Amino acid sequence: MDERDVWAPDAEHGYVQGKVIDVGTHTLTVQPLSGGKTISASYDRIFPCEDDIGKDYDDNCGLMYLNEGNLLNNLKVRFAKDVFYTYVANILVAINPCKPVPQLYDPEVMKTYRGKSLGIMPPHVFALADKTFRDMRTQCQSQSIIVSGESGAGKTETTKYIIRYLTSLTSSGTNASKIETRLVESNPFLESFGNAKTTRNNNSSRFGKFMEIHFCKKGNVSGGFVSHYLLEKSRIVSQSNEERNYHAFYRLTRAPESWRKKFDLQGPEHYSYLKGSSLSDVHRDTEGFESLLKSMDCVGLSEQAKENVFRVVAGVLHLGNINFEAKESTRGGSVISEDSMNELNITSKLFNLEPDALIEALTTRVMMTKGGGVKGTVIGVPLKPEQAANGRDALAKAIYSNLFDHIVHLVNECFPFTESSNYIGVLDIAGFEYFKHNSFEQFCINYCNEKLQQLFNDRIIKQEQGLYEAEGLGVKFVEYVDNQDCIDLIEAKKSGILDLLDEECRLPSASVDHFTTAVHSTHKDHFRLSSPRRAKLAFYKGLRDSEGFVVRHYAGAVCYETGLFLDKNNNSLHDNLEMLMQQSEDDFVMKLFPMKKLASESSSKKGGKKLMFNSLGAKFKTQLSALLEKLEPTGASFIRCLKTNFKIEPGVFNGGQVLSQLQCAGMVTVLGMMQGGFPSRTGFQSLYDMYKDFLPAKLASLEPRTFCQALFMALGLDANDFKFGMTKVFFRPGKFAEFDQIIKSDPENVKVLVSRVSGWLNGKRWRRSQWGVLSCIKLSRKIQYRLTSRIILQSLARGFITRRRNLPRVKGFSKFQLLQQQLSNLKDLLAKLDKYRESQEGKFKELKDRLDSMITKMRAQPVTQDEIDTKYRELSTAVDAIASEITATIQKEADEAEKERLRVIQEELERERKQKEEEERKRKQEEEERKERERLLFEMEERRKLEEEEARKREVEEKKRQAEEEERDRAERQRRAEEEAKRLAAEEQERRDRELAERLAQDAAKPQDVLEKDPEPAAETSRIARTALPSASSAPVATDKKLPDLSKWKYEKLKEVISSGTDDVELLAACRDEFHRRLKVYHAWKVKNK
Repeated sequence: MDERDVWAPDAEHGYVQGKVIDVGTHTLTVQPLSGGKTISASYDRIFPCEDDIGKDYDDNCGLMYLNEGNLLNNLKVRFAKDVFYTYVANILVAINPCKPVPQLYDPEVMKTYRGKSLGIMPPHVFALADKTFRDMRTQCQSQSIIVSGESGAGKTETTKYIIRYLTSLTSSGTNASKIETRLVESNPFLESFGNAKTTRNNNSSRFGKFMEIHFCKKGNVSGGFVSHYLLEKSRIVSQSNEERNYHAFYRLTRAPESWRKKFDLQGPEHYSYLKGSSLSDVHRDTEGFESLLKSMDCVGLSEQAKENVFRVVAGVLHLGNINFEAKESTRGGSVISEDSMNELNITSKLFNLEPDALIEALTTRVMMTKGGGVKGTVIGVPLKPEQAANGRDALAKAIYSNLFDHIVHLVNECFPFTESSNYIGVLDIAGFEYFKHNSFEQFCINYCNEKLQQLFNDRIIKQEQGLYEAEGLGVKFVEYVDNQDCIDLIEAKKSGILDLLDEECRLPSASVDHFTTAVHSTHKDHFRLSSPRRAKLAFYKGLRDSEGFVVRHYAGAVCYETGLFLDKNNNSLHDNLEMLMQQSEDDFVMKLFPMKKLASESSSKKGGKKLMFNSLGAKFKTQLSALLEKLEPTGASFIRCLKTNFKIEPGVFNGGQVLSQLQCAGMVTVLGMMQGGFPSRTGFQSLYDMYKDFLPAKLASLEPRTFCQALFMALGLDANDFKFGMTKVFFRPGKFAEFDQIIKSDPENVKVLVSRVSGWLNGKRWRRSQWGVLSCIKLSRKIQYRLTSRIILQSLARGFITRRRNLPRVKGFSKFQLLQQQLSNLKDLLAKLDKYRESQEGKFKELKDRLDSMITKMRAQPVTQDEIDTKYRELSTAVDAIASEITATIQKEADEAEKERLRVIQEELERERKQKEEEERKRKQEEEERKERERLLFEMEERRKLEEEEARKREVEEKKRQAEEEERDRAERQRRAEEEAKRLAAEEQERRDRELAERLAQDAAKPQDVLEKDPEPAAETSRIARTALPSASSAPVATDKKLPDLSKWKYEKLKEVISSGTDDVELLAACRDEFHRRLKVYHAWKVKNK
């Protein structure tokens, strides 16, 4: 066995170190070094360890063995050393430390990363941000940084540090500084309204955010823009256990008294939308409100704007406290409960609505008639209490969602830009999610991650491999899973899940069961879709096909429960609720609910004017398409955020959870590509422009490609660390940083480089001189070669002219040679003739002479093509004629021979006919004689049979008479035997009765004497009596002696009785029967269990 240590997969630790102890056909068996059970895994899941697993690397590409086991171990070792950033080539892996580390992000640390190439300084989010900024400046191309990871992995904090670093790089004037400050300080404002506490994170972003930082031509910040995606609206009205609503609600209820008094607010425990959540973070909520006010001031909000925002937030809280109860009337419906009327009045006041109008909108639903009465008449349908509560919650979600849209708009207004050369966009969006219960939010998030993973594949893998191929580097291709089929499953027109969901929502009687069944039937053979009962987790096997579906994403299969898909996808309110908010007398509330476009004219004709169907899925799909359109033309950098444990505890590293996140992030595939790839590259001209100022004019005057070759030669770089492509030079991971550091070293080193380059240039010139001399020699030899070739060409040309001039004669010779061959064949036919041979031989000789004469003429003198063709036609016709004549003559002779043969055959047949007639006559005569003999024999046989029949009858009668006599004798004998048996039985019975009487008389006289009397005489008497009696078969004797129960006797006891014997014959016989019965059963058992 190989003594090298390996990594074996482990559910808890991800990978454990061990040694291979057994090799199977498809698996390896590994014994962990820490002890415990052995691990059997397939060959592709066992990886070699590094020689020193305690050593850590800044870049995982520096590992000797690039595999996921060493990647996980490197992250674990660095985490133990409080090092939380690691590179995988140009991708930054950021681990959440789960504790404050302010020294890692102070301004002094920022300064150390400015202007440094990636790889010179230790891995850090500042290093990647600086690289992005320099790429934007040097390549004149907008850049994007995609920050992804699970909830609690640190995406939000990472995004903050990126923005802080980018805004600190430039500063020019008061206006620029103001914009940079607002870009940084706008985050608390957005987080207050878009972040919440979850079981996995105290400050989890519940929306996606793409923040663009725009720069002018000089490289200074000129403005910014924020786009947001998929706010989690369901959290507004309900939260899971140990989770909270959005921060803004708690911070406002913990605000100073002056603020709370304005909106009639009390503590968070008084509001239905906050009761089910954790209320313990009083101090943090109080501080959060102060931070929120500061952020709003920095963004530039006036006091009135702040009051408008807080008034709407308070209105949502009061709206949630409005409860309903059933109306006591025959019409049904619901009414506002008495204890909720105060909350209703406060809500109406905050939104500047009429209380009666609000009551009417909450308890009834406006519908339009389709028939009966005036068409298009609007009627109000009473709502049941649960329906009214659902409408109230829908209104609360719509108000808060529109308020968040407005807040993002306010943030964008605070840093407008009129000039933008390029921008750097930072995308902060939730990573791949899978929980025990997955609904529409997880479906949309995972759909987004499928698209981003496709972008990741396109940038990091597909474009990388395409570039290597175009540049001719000869780097092998890496296999990866293309997830386009999964994206089509979700977003394809008409057949995609999102379109099927929208189509279901438009139906008058939409049903979750119908929608889920439609998904399964439309994609019944799709590899990426399956039913819940096929899920690997037993928990989902209880779901029916109409209750959910399983999608196989790039990161793994997720089961989605579709119970709330329709409600969450329907992004529109009841018409009366929306119209109520649009009719508010408050300008700010009216701004939150602008009038929507009406449906098409055809729709208006069918059902009046209807508001267009508003689908959350369609909206998110449109936003995602717009996001990808922004990301496509930019240069992308990736940050993969990881958390080391689900409880966010500092110092705890759960290898299995970290490995799962790495696989979901596609890092394992990247390792395979980077192992044989060149992640760093630059054009020859760019490299020349970058370093020409550091070198003397003697080197700077060189052509860019020669300059790069000279520079690399002078530095003595290993040829395996770089490759020259068609237009660029490519570096192995980390090698470009080493090259950059060498170039920018001290001046003494530059002198050494110049001397090396001078020597290399002199050598290159000498090699050019040598090449010139060799080229002259080669040219001289080429001239000589061409002279020789000219003579050959001339001879070939003369030969061609001669062949073309004599081509008719050559073709004529070929034709006449064919005629000669035909004549030769005719000579063979001529030899077959017999009677007419002489006449045909003369004609054949004449034709042959004519053909030989023509061939002789062609050899002696030139002959024209026409003359050759004419003569060939004549001779060919003559050859065909004589061939036909000879063939006909041969046929004639054959016909004559055939006639003679037929005559002979006819005579032979006649003779045979006459012979057959004679034989037939003789046969008939013999047949008549035979029939006569048979008739005589038949008559004799009949007479014999009659005689035998009579003799047989006489014999039967005789036998019958004898049988009757024997029967009479047998009956007589039987009668006598029966009489004798009766007589003997009577005597025996009389004897027994007498003996019994005597015994009873003796027992009555002297019982003790009878008991002491020797039993042998009685036994002997009994034996004699039995001997005297007839056999048992003829006269069975009754006995009243009772035998013991032998079934309870042991086998040894039975054997002992049989072997030793006993005077009791009946007991002995019974023991033998029981013994043999048991022996038979035992042998049968042995045979059965053999």
